[in-house]
Amino acid sequence: MDTTKEMDQLENDGPRIDARRRVLLRAPGLMALGSLAAVSLGQSMPAWAQTQSGSVKDDINILNVALGLEYQAIAAYQVGAESGLLQKPVLATAVKFQGHHKAHASVLAGTVSKLGGTPVMEKTVAEYNFPVSQLKTQADVLRFAAGLEKGATSAYLGVLPNFYTRDLTKAAASILGDEAMHWAVLLSVLGEDPVPVAFIS
Repeated sequence: MDTTKEMDQLENDGPRIDARRRVLLRAPGLMALGSLAAVSLGQSMPAWAQTQSGSVKDDINILNVALGLEYQAIAAYQVGAESGLLQKPVLATAVKFQGHHKAHASVLAGTVSKLGGTPVMEKTVAEYNFPVSQLKTQADVLRFAAGLEKGATSAYLGVLPNFYTRDLTKAAASILGDEAMHWAVLLSVLGEDPVPVAFIS
C-alpha cells in the first residue's frame, strides 16, 4: 500500500507536575477539560487502538478515531474564533491552527477511503459539549485549546507503534509533531513554559 502522496502532503502542511499545576491553578479545569475531551471523545483512542493492529481493517478503525479528533479540534477552534474573545494576532494564529487540523482531516479521510473504509462523519459543534460557559477570556480559550492539543499529541503517541500498515506510522508522527507545536505555541502565549517536559506521555 502506497501512502507516499498522503505523507508528502502532511510534510508540506506541515513538566512535569509543577508546570501542569501552575496552568491548572490559573484556570481551574479548563486545560484539564481540553485534555480530557481530546482523549475521551466518547471513544477516542480505545483499548483496541492501543494494541498492535492486526489488519488493514484495524488501521482504518484507528484512522477514523484520529479523524474524529481532528474534527473535534476544527470545531473547538471555530468556537474560539467566534467567541469574540481573541485579539487579532491570536485569532489569526487560531485560524491557522484550525487550517492545519482541516489538512490533517482531509488526509486522514482520504487515507481511510483509499484503504477501503468509510470515513467517520463530522459532528456538530453542540455534540462535543465544549465548556463554552467557562470561556470568559482569551486566556480561557487558549488554555482549553492547549489542553486539546496536548490530549491529541498523547493520543497520536499512543497509537504510533500499532499500525499494521507501517507507512501510516510516519504519517501519524507528522501529525503528532504538528499537534505538539500547537501545544507549545499556546503555552508560550499564555506565559507558560512552552516545553514543560523532556518526554511526552
